[in-house]
Amino acid sequence: MELKPLFDRVVLKMTEAETVTKSGIVLTESAAEKPQVAEVIAVGPGGMVDGNEVKMEVAVGDKVIIGKYAGTEVKLGDDKCVIVRQNDILAKVL
Repeated sequence: MELKPLFDRVVLKMTEAETVTKSGIVLTESAAEKPQVAEVIAVGPGGMVDGNEVKMEVAVGDKVIIGKYAGTEVKLGDDKCVIVRQNDILAKVL
């Protein structure tokens, strides 16, 4: 299955949550912090959104940081993905 986002939306594949702390403590899934770094796997075309022209600033393959509770989670095969609006992306990781 493949997703094609509409307007200014972006599909992100979340990175895996850390399961071991720097000091070597193993965390359970419920105790692990939700990851905020993701890889862009699909980008919408942009265009007119709420009466304003939106130019897409991210591309497929970019690594980005999003807010902890941003977007809508979807399951795409075995991968956990998140669909967010471009303005929910806080930064690119260079």
